[in-house]
Amino acid sequence: MDLIVDLGPHAGFIEIAYGFATLIVTVMTVWIVVDHRRQTRSLAELEARGLTRRSERTASFSGESLPRT
Repeated sequence: MDLIVDLGPHAGFIEIAYGFATLIVTVMTVWIVVDHRRQTRSLAELEARGLTRRSERTASFSGESLPRT
């Protein structure tokens, strides 16, 4: 089984393009993971200070008990 593929005269460009695309996807994935951890830590710090999410507030406080018009 021959795994080498002949990419023709543009093989260098194709390999660089694939390498660059792989690098960009890897960097973005790492960035997303790092940002998620930072946001989770920030949210935990806010909740430790007593701040809560709007979705966790009671219905009477958030105005959800009022009729919608």
